[in-house]
Amino acid sequence: MSSRSVSTCEASVTPRLLRNGNIVASAELAATRAARRRGLLGRTGVDGVLVLEPCRQVHSFGMQFPIDVMFCDRHDRVLRVQTLKPGRVTRPVIRARRVLEADGGAAARWGIAVGDLLEVLEVPA
Repeated sequence: MSSRSVSTCEASVTPRLLRNGNIVASAELAATRAARRRGLLGRTGVDGVLVLEPCRQVHSFGMQFPIDVMFCDRHDRVLRVQTLKPGRVTRPVIRARRVLEADGGAAARWGIAVGDLLEVLEVPA
């Protein structure tokens, strides 16, 4: 399977989350500072993951549902996985470069654990 970094987006490819090389979910990029600040606010759920980069800390103020938060370093390795209830704030993860947000329980369903390689790549749709 041919894949590329998510730096460009074309109609024929879709961002996907890969865990240790295997596709586990679709991915949506929060490409602007405003999009990163907004995160999942105002949504009732998320299909796949929302990617926040750069990011070291998140909150769930105003959220209507719990989320799973996966902190990754600059090499895409998972540093921390936690479920965040509405109205909470995570501690900063100093070595984190990227945060992935998903519906609560998604990380467990996908088998994501500390040390896993989580890449966000464009793959053919």
